Amino acid sequence: MTIKKKKPAFTLIEMTIVLFIISLLILIIVPNLTGQRKRAESVHSNAMTSLIQSQIDAYLIDNDDGSVTYESLKNKNYLSDVQIKRAEKQGIRIEDNQAIKK
Repeated sequence: MTIKKKKPAFTLIEMTIVLFIISLLILIIVPNLTGQRKRAESVHSNAMTSLIQSQIDAYLIDNDDGSVTYESLKNKNYLSDVQIKRAEKQGIRIEDNQAIKK
């Protein structure tokens, strides 16, 4: 008669506890990531508004035009097509020579 040694393995209870801990960590982390993403989008939007406004100000210093549009900023190379598309996508518009976020 031979005695078999038990192989080391996880029990069902140990596996359940590990899965519970992992689930708990995921429940804590995922909402936090969503909040960080919204905050990053807000910071990016504010930065884009500041960029547009600084380019409007530079345009007005260099040119005597009374009204500034995205088209005039693009034609004089103050903004690129990509920057204009991103600004429009974020709802930034130019009114009375001011960059305004919707």
